[in-house]
Amino acid sequence: MTFSRNPDQDDIRKDALLALTSEFVRQGHPIQYAKHMATATIFQADLDLRNAQFTRLLAWLKENHDDIYPQALEIAEGVRQEFERRVTDDF
Repeated sequence: MTFSRNPDQDDIRKDALLALTSEFVRQGHPIQYAKHMATATIFQADLDLRNAQFTRLLAWLKENHDDIYPQALEIAEGVRQEFERRVTDDF
């Protein structure tokens, strides 16, 4: 499956980054830090959204497809462990 990028989304992302950076600068943060702060804030919001989506999906599976719910949990745990190995392994 492939997903095509929506060019309008890129504009929205750039606008959001610019607006958030400007807000951090307005609050008195130096521009070089404000850019990183804005990027980190947007990234964290994206992670929070994905976590909420995943939690909702697991809850739906448990409620509507209890037969495959344990398998879904195993897959999720496997992905978590693989991610942790990648993050903690020496390169």
